[in-house]
Amino acid sequence: MRRAAFLLLGLLASSAAAQRTVNIGLGYNPDVQFTPFYVADKLGYFGAEGLKVTYQHGYVSQLLPLLLQGKLDFVVGDPEDAIFARNQGADVRYVMTMYQKNPVTVFSLKPLNTVQDLRGLTVGLPGPFGSSYHAIQALLDSADLQEGRDVRLSSIGFTQVDAVRAGRVDAAVGYANNDVLQLARTSGRRVYTLDVTGAYPMVGVGLIGSGKSLQGDLARKVVRAAQRGLKFTVADPARAFRLAQPVFGSSGSLDVLRASVPLMTGPYTQSNGIGAMNPAAWTKAVAALVKQGKLPASARATDYYTNTFISKTLK
Repeated sequence: MRRAAFLLLGLLASSAAAQRTVNIGLGYNPDVQFTPFYVADKLGYFGAEGLKVTYQHGYVSQLLPLLLQGKLDFVVGDPEDAIFARNQGADVRYVMTMYQKNPVTVFSLKPLNTVQDLRGLTVGLPGPFGSSYHAIQALLDSADLQEGRDVRLSSIGFTQVDAVRAGRVDAAVGYANNDVLQLARTSGRRVYTLDVTGAYPMVGVGLIGSGKSLQGDLARKVVRAAQRGLKFTVADPARAFRLAQPVFGSSGSLDVLRASVPLMTGPYTQSNGIGAMNPAAWTKAVAALVKQGKLPASARATDYYTNTFISKTLK
């Protein structure tokens, strides 16, 4: 009996030693939007790949340098984070998306039916950076509207909901799965939105890896575990929320997660795997960034992303 116990302890110690620690940076604070990653950890999906995951929260501008220094293995951020870092020479690649459709939208308490309804309005946004900024620029460009001449863009930080509700701006750029829900709940009024994906069909937040983390089989294992977390969240958002809530606490909302779930799948994922990215959408979005002068004319979408590590079939 004693020998068997020692053997069992040895096996457990050997198993624990065999696990590789993978460090993933998650943007901002612990948040309901990262539920698929929390679930993947809670349900042992990373452990099944021989990995022990640790999460570090912070602004992506702080996390990306840590990725390049090898202090983080992956970072969850916007595709533009990977695009502009790589365009400046960083060895990074976007390898899996959480959202097939970018949740960025233009919203207002005033009627919005077409992009032309923005003419003469002041539109608030966090600032001249990130997905929201590039999306509104592409949207205005698609309707031949110019910033300044036709529409005033106002940098208001992350106060979009309060600014629209108080009338400090006519409309704002924010997230359909969060800001729009908050404004409808706190104002008790109908919220009008404009879909930006026709002009800028970029995917949403997802996994960014560096050259080092993309070598060997680490990326494939991390992506597969994250895909399983996504799949579980889509199948049972209420249970996924309960599993993840101890991480993000009372600040998270099940309504936000339920509004996010439809963004996680789409026609392309049905045959190419959850988390996979549509090359046509990427190509059009990168072309919009080229037109804005943010990327060189020689830029190609495949310079910045890859579906190589996506598993098309998950157990």
